[in-house]
Amino acid sequence: MNIQLVLFNIILITSATSCVHKNNSENNTTNITTAVQQQKIEQIQLAERTRGFSKSIVFTPSLKTTNTNEDIVNTKVSSAEWKVVSKLAETLDLSKISDLQSPTTGRHSDRAMAASIIITSNGKEYTSSSFDSGHPPKELEALYNAINRTEKTKAQ
Repeated sequence: MNIQLVLFNIILITSATSCVHKNNSENNTTNITTAVQQQKIEQIQLAERTRGFSKSIVFTPSLKTTNTNEDIVNTKVSSAEWKVVSKLAETLDLSKISDLQSPTTGRHSDRAMAASIIITSNGKEYTSSSFDSGHPPKELEALYNAINRTEKTKAQ
C-alpha cells in the first residue's frame, strides 16, 4: 500500500511540474511575439547629402517619395516592396541604431555623401548614426541595399 501511495505522489508531482513548465513556456513565447508586434514600422527614410547634392527616399506602406535636389517624384509602393523593406527594419534594434559605427569616414572630407536612415515606429523616430553613402554599418547594410535596389529598379 505504501509503495502505491508513493508512486501516486510521484506521478502527481511530476504532472503538476510539467504543467507549470508548459504554461511558463507559452507565456515566454507570447511575450516575445508581443514585443515583435509592438514594433510597427510606419515610415523608412534614407537621406544622403553633401555640399552640392541631396537625395531623400521616403517609404510608407503605400507611397515612395524620392526628393533629389528638390525634384520630388512620388510612386506607389507595392505591398511586396513595402513588406521586404519593413521586415528588414523590424529586425533592427531601433533604440541602438544611433550608436552604430560607420566603417568609413569619407563624408568628413566630402569624398562621400553623408547618409543616414530614419525609421518611424509607433510614432517615434529613430535616426541612425551618419555613414558614408554606399558604406553603411553592417547592421544596416541589408536595409540600405533594399532601399537602393527599389530605386534602381524604378529607374530602369
